Amino acid sequence: MSIDHPEAQPIELEHLAEQREIVTFMRRSSPLNTSQRTALEQYSHLILEYPVGDLRQHFPHPERPLTVEIGFGMGRSLVLMAKANPERNFVGIEVHVPGIAQCVYEAGMAGLDNLRVLDADAIQVLKEMPDQSIDCIQLYFPDPWQKKRHFKRRFVIHERMQLVEQKLVCGGTFHAATDWEPYAQWMLDVLDNRPQLENLAGKGQRYPRPDWRPQTKFERRGLEEGHQISDFIFKKIG
Repeated sequence: MSIDHPEAQPIELEHLAEQREIVTFMRRSSPLNTSQRTALEQYSHLILEYPVGDLRQHFPHPERPLTVEIGFGMGRSLVLMAKANPERNFVGIEVHVPGIAQCVYEAGMAGLDNLRVLDADAIQVLKEMPDQSIDCIQLYFPDPWQKKRHFKRRFVIHERMQLVEQKLVCGGTFHAATDWEPYAQWMLDVLDNRPQLENLAGKGQRYPRPDWRPQTKFERRGLEEGHQISDFIFKKIG
């Protein structure tokens, strides 16, 4: 059938839309400053290229515990955590190139060898990891996808939490934080009803904000707007 047929194009586009995989992020474009452009070249060894396979194998000490942060923004808090925990490896996944560049710049200037970043769909990266290979997965202030028709894009849904359970080691943790109250309630409802996740604050409870989680730009913005900050830490059991 010719694509010039007036009824053919909408049908084909609908078919393509059905085949397109749902993603949990939205790409944004913005220019890089001079230090960010330089960082992408000077500290390119900190940047992984997708596909990456087993993330643990990209570090000088692959035997160390692994933390994976999904959507690290500009990366300041991730760098601070990597500096404070040299005995642990960190991988940050982000789709905002200026954020990747800024994170790499600060990590490179600090001389960190336990931090790597990559531009990729975190879901696909997790799928390629061996089961029971990640010690901690962090999700700080993700897009809440506020409209009901976008709820399927939220990272915290049962289907994606099943993947998280598969990839965490026994005793490993999933740590999420949000300043959007409807999403906080949604997270608690999903996470408290996962068969292999135990709420470390107690069922139905939120975890007190841990001092070791550095404040992020999105967190500061939420506080300035009067939002409540909610942390959730769940441990894999069984």
